[in-house]
Amino acid sequence: MSNNAIRRTGTGFGSGIGGGGGINGGGVPRHSTSILATLQATTMIDTKPVLPAEILVAILEYLPVPDLLRFARTSRRMREMVYDDTRWVARLKSMGVWDETEARKRFEDAVRRRRQMSASAGTAAAGRGGGTPTSPGGAGAATGGGRGAVSQANRESLLFDAGLEEERRQQQAIQLEQQRQAMAEMRDGFETLKVGGGSGQDPIRDADALLQVIKNVKSVRGHAREEYGKIYGALAPFYFDLVKAKSHTDPLVFKVFREPDRQAMMLANLQTFAKSDWADGSQQRREKLDGMIDIFESAVLREFEQGYEFWDVDGRMNKYAHVLHILNGSTAGVDLFIQKHPLFSDREVLANSMECVNQAMADSITLEPSRRFFEVLTQKVNEQSGIIERIFPNPGKVFWHLIDKIREDIIVEYVTPLFDETHERSIPSYLRAVSGIFEQTMLFLRTLTPPKGSGVDQEAQAKEIALKIFEPHLDLYLQDEIDDFTAQAEKEVEEWDKKLSEQDAHAESFYMASFTNRQADKRDFLTSFKKVVMMPVTVLPTSFSLPLGSPFASSKPAPNPVAPSGTLTPGPQASCSQSPAPGATVDRSGSPMPGKAPTDELAAKAALMTSRLEGIKSLFSIEVALSLVHGAKASLGRVAQFIQLGGQAGGEAREQCEAIFVVLLRILGNKHVKPGFDLAVTHLSQYNPREVNEHEKGGVAPLVTFIELVNVGDLISQMIDVFYEQQLAGPKIVDRNDFLDPAGLAKKKFEQMLDESVAAGLNKGIDVLMDEVEYVCATTQLPTDYNPGGITAPDSIIPGIPNIPGIPGTEKPAPKTQQQAVDIDLGPSKTALRVRDLVSSHTSMLVGSTEKSMLDVFNGEVGLRLFTAVCKHLKRQRISTEGAMKLIADMTLYYDYIRTLKNQDLLAYFKALRELSQIYLIDAKHAKEMATIIADGDRFGGIFRAEEVYEYAERRADWYQVRKDVERAMYGLECSIM
Repeated sequence: MSNNAIRRTGTGFGSGIGGGGGINGGGVPRHSTSILATLQATTMIDTKPVLPAEILVAILEYLPVPDLLRFARTSRRMREMVYDDTRWVARLKSMGVWDETEARKRFEDAVRRRRQMSASAGTAAAGRGGGTPTSPGGAGAATGGGRGAVSQANRESLLFDAGLEEERRQQQAIQLEQQRQAMAEMRDGFETLKVGGGSGQDPIRDADALLQVIKNVKSVRGHAREEYGKIYGALAPFYFDLVKAKSHTDPLVFKVFREPDRQAMMLANLQTFAKSDWADGSQQRREKLDGMIDIFESAVLREFEQGYEFWDVDGRMNKYAHVLHILNGSTAGVDLFIQKHPLFSDREVLANSMECVNQAMADSITLEPSRRFFEVLTQKVNEQSGIIERIFPNPGKVFWHLIDKIREDIIVEYVTPLFDETHERSIPSYLRAVSGIFEQTMLFLRTLTPPKGSGVDQEAQAKEIALKIFEPHLDLYLQDEIDDFTAQAEKEVEEWDKKLSEQDAHAESFYMASFTNRQADKRDFLTSFKKVVMMPVTVLPTSFSLPLGSPFASSKPAPNPVAPSGTLTPGPQASCSQSPAPGATVDRSGSPMPGKAPTDELAAKAALMTSRLEGIKSLFSIEVALSLVHGAKASLGRVAQFIQLGGQAGGEAREQCEAIFVVLLRILGNKHVKPGFDLAVTHLSQYNPREVNEHEKGGVAPLVTFIELVNVGDLISQMIDVFYEQQLAGPKIVDRNDFLDPAGLAKKKFEQMLDESVAAGLNKGIDVLMDEVEYVCATTQLPTDYNPGGITAPDSIIPGIPNIPGIPGTEKPAPKTQQQAVDIDLGPSKTALRVRDLVSSHTSMLVGSTEKSMLDVFNGEVGLRLFTAVCKHLKRQRISTEGAMKLIADMTLYYDYIRTLKNQDLLAYFKALRELSQIYLIDAKHAKEMATIIADGDRFGGIFRAEEVYEYAERRADWYQVRKDVERAMYGLECSIM
């Protein structure tokens, strides 16, 4: 921006005309009309400033306020730079008295009022210029009114309006006149100030206005210079007078104001005003002001301390606490009050935390002394709340400062030695101490009664203070908590496994000891024999007599042991295992061993297998699971208390709660439940139904016990689910909808492991069940069931098994009477009834303990395997036409049972089996119809092919009589070539 001036040269713009230098011969000069002559008579002078505007602005920041206003008089441009509103807003902001929100609100209100005034003025002008040519004013009036209306309506669209320009010139002239008058009355570069609005009182004479000048500042955009001018005019004389004073008695502020509270208020105002002093030497002036304020504050503190010594609560303590509050927020007074408070030397409060350890048993702790400590402390602190409210104008702030000092000097000194001592003695005691003391601390902080109107959130303040107390111990505590729970859980599971291993080893050594010793003796004998054979001949003794202890010494055979009753010891058949009834509870630890061990290997293995099968139900225990859950609940309950602290500490406590749950599932699942299921499956695979005597109990013993194990696993799963909902999801420790939550993932993994273990066991259980079905069919199905009029049964129904009285299927049937041969039972056979009851009892046991999908798969597999077993059993039978009725009844019985499983795909197999049984009902005379049925593939729904039906037809008792006719009808051997 540059200012250019035009300087005129010569005596005029041109020479005179007509030699006289005038017009019409007179003395009036004649002006030349040549533009070139005018330009030649002028000289251009460039007044461009030397410094750029940015540097000028930086310089203005360091000028004192009077120099700023003098600088503004130099030119219009300098005036604009000095009067820039942002410069004065910055000074008000440095003092902390400018509110941008208030300024924005005032500006928006001003804009709204201006728009309303413009709208109302436009409406009024339109009403005044609304006359018509036919109005009573005549043509001239109409013309004038029309002109006014056009001028008002089109004024905004005109480029130049002489009337508006004239009004603007008049307003500018009035403003310039006002500025000249104001400049004439300048004092220190500012216009005369009117503090307090229109009161008209001089700040030097109005002391109250001086004290309230900071509070009366308004945040108005465009008027920041005027607002700062009020502050400067009121406080600058006191400020510069104070910094020039030689002693504390010289400043004007102590002469104008005599009361301590008014002196403190003025010193506080001066301290605020000093923040806007940016001129050279401002740092020294601030130091001078701070020194004077320190002298004043020391004097007030001495008065406050004297009142403290005499406990003049409502007198000097209250008065000078308010003075200190006005001066600087009473920070020094609060520190003095807290530092000399008698509470910190009270013996009732300064208790010994070691009483919690000394009054308890070894490696234990009692929290009764700490409870009494916090009760006494609560009573003492609440008594001080009312006293603080009587002394200080801000009692809430002072009260919480006192609590923070109590936290640092009393509570921390009480709990830290206790935590260190218990950590060295016993980790469980340390965990109880930390959680118990934390709970008592939170109770102490929540039962405090702060002064009324403190305006502080007591709960948030309590959490902040508790965090300061326990933050140094929190990391160690959380780590020890999970480590202790892990160690205790693993120890309990290991003790259970050790107990089971000892019982198994004891049982195996009891049953197999004699047999194992014989095998060892035999091996020792063979080893000695080999050594003797390989020796040189000269080494052998010449005498054939051997010492008694030699392996070659003859020994008399031991006679068979005789029982006290005179009977021989039972043999292998008498010592076979007996399966427990379904649902019977077997306690391995309480079941006594028999009086004597079995005498042969077969009986020993059978008894050992029975012992292992009975112990399936105790491979994992719901009591162990319950104990682990209780331990996790106690540990999680202690840790969960720290979640309320919030922030990082609360987040770490939340993560530790999830980690405890994950550890619980890992130990319970991988180290207790899963190994139990694996061992149970191993025991199931060793089951042999031919080594069990009693099969009349209605169930397969190992499968029954395994299903009971499944029920125990289901109870454990439900227990874990309830624990998760009540201890984690309910208190919002975890989010059940977060699919990445570690606790939720561990729970799903545990349930998946349980399902897989149950599925593996049920798969092996199906094998065991079908073995039992086949054994029942083979041992209980009489040949006369399906062939009543057939051959007489041999001495033994099962080849290789002698007749044993009392065992079904091995006794020789008695010859039938004529009446029995005539009365044929048309109902299902006993074997079919037993098989149906056997299978249905085991499938019904799983209802309610497993998921429906797994139950459907189990039932489907059992049905298919039962179908295979029945088909296999049919191929071993010889069926007559008279026995076909019983066979059809058996197949119908199986069909009705399968229908209860509600599996249509499985039902088709047994429907085809029922249709198949009808081929035995056809009389031998109707061989052609039999061949038609055999060759009809649609009749059996695609389950049986014609070749398979033919194989079943071969089991007819009269097959060799009808074979030729059936084959002739099936293969077209009756056809002849014509």
